[in-house]
Amino acid sequence: MKHEYADCSFCGGKVTEKKIQVDYRTGDELVVFENVPAGVCRQCGEKYYTAKVVKALEQMARDKTITGRIIHIPVKSFTEKRVI
Repeated sequence: MKHEYADCSFCGGKVTEKKIQVDYRTGDELVVFENVPAGVCRQCGEKYYTAKVVKALEQMARDKTITGRIIHIPVKSFTEKRVI
């Protein structure tokens, strides 16, 4: 799935297509997608997705069938006392 991307709208850098990992939140759930095609700015790292990719991610996130591996993620609360 190759797509030609315009230059980065933030820094003007060259955007090239790569396969990336996307952390997608929906409600209280977090779904991690691997091998997602996206345009990534070589200069600042900003990511761009086609409408078809976004629609597919939304549909896959709603599907509760687990087809990949499961990872465990620790959740920590931020505390102001730790800010120096």
